[in-house]
Amino acid sequence: MHLKQRTISSSVKVSGIGLHTGHKVNVVFTPAKANDGIVFTRIDMPGQPMVRLGDFASISGGEAGRYSSLKIGDGQIYTIEHMMGALAGLGIDNIAIAMDGDEAPGLDGSAIEFVKALKLAGIVDLDADKKFIEIKEAICVTKNGASVMIVPADDFKISYALEYPHPLLRSTVTYAITQDVFERDIAPCRTFCLKEEADALLTKGLGQGANHENTLVFGPNGIVGNTARFADEPARHKLMDCIGDLYLLGAPVKGHVFAFKSGHNLNRELLKKIVEQRDRFASKREPLKLELKEGGGMDVRGIMNIIPHRYPFLLVDRIVEMEPGKRAVAIKNVTMNEAFFQGHFPSRPVMPGVLMVEAMAQVVGVTMLSNPALLGKLAFFMSVDGVKFRRVIEPGDQVVMEVEIIRARSRTAQAKGVCKVDGQIVCEAEMGFAFGE
Repeated sequence: MHLKQRTISSSVKVSGIGLHTGHKVNVVFTPAKANDGIVFTRIDMPGQPMVRLGDFASISGGEAGRYSSLKIGDGQIYTIEHMMGALAGLGIDNIAIAMDGDEAPGLDGSAIEFVKALKLAGIVDLDADKKFIEIKEAICVTKNGASVMIVPADDFKISYALEYPHPLLRSTVTYAITQDVFERDIAPCRTFCLKEEADALLTKGLGQGANHENTLVFGPNGIVGNTARFADEPARHKLMDCIGDLYLLGAPVKGHVFAFKSGHNLNRELLKKIVEQRDRFASKREPLKLELKEGGGMDVRGIMNIIPHRYPFLLVDRIVEMEPGKRAVAIKNVTMNEAFFQGHFPSRPVMPGVLMVEAMAQVVGVTMLSNPALLGKLAFFMSVDGVKFRRVIEPGDQVVMEVEIIRARSRTAQAKGVCKVDGQIVCEAEMGFAFGE
């Protein structure tokens, strides 16, 4: 299993029409830095809303479980499972995806064209370890005679049993997922449906971009107007859908999936339970090892190892210098892509004042929790006093936060902090904290 994070080396564009909407769409994949994750942007919508994968709240379902989708601003992105399968199969952890429509292009109905485009852009390793979601205990979801279960494993495997009311749609496949296996045996497998399902989808306004080239349609006498690439292509495609759905969590999974007749809706229920298990085990905080860079600095990975904040609420990019338990200087680079600009004065974007204070509080939390006596605990923001805002912070500003611990006890601390832009103070406050498990 590949152990380094990956991105692409250059931008690449994929265009086509959606399988269900029939809408034309352009997708541009752009390289991203380590730990940036997978970020979608709808560039055709007001404010160009974005969503970063990693939590369950953004994942939504489709009509009768025919596709997977993401909530993004006031809109959606439909039928992204094949695209996500390609990213997962190639081990790409960090990438920016800009779309000018509401549905991913269907292309040939499989993931292979996405794979070819991403490989053409070039896949490169980053200087950061890959992050995995490790399954700790067996999880099982069942509904209406279908089931999907995942159990702990050292790598990623899927076993899928297909059982449709058609003699050609009954088979079982098992694969240990590697890049070679995905490209050769799984990515080329196209979506499929029964002839009566195709007719029903069209009456509902779906399948507008489907045809006999990008969708295997099974009639009473076999496939209509096409031939299979593999004898068990439908089962492999369902397995590929499962790979793409699991990658909606934004990180590869270590576990063995056993699926019986499952589809996108059941896969989504499994994702929900995986997130619940991940959060439950994450709350059992283990003793941490403090790793400071030269000069007492700390990158974003070190910050996230100390405090539990994550995007879009992590407001510290880097600790420049620090004396654990005493003082620190940190940086926040404010960009137009900040989540809060979508709703806070979008026509005149300024950083909310409460988030300036929150950013300083997070720096205080890192400073205090880097004290070996408090390492592994949580810092709870308890009070704020003497807050003053002197000017606004706008996109493009680099905010320098300077904090100092003015009083510390075993369970509480008082600190003062200032935010500066171009050497001028923009905000200052005194803050109180309590420490606990």
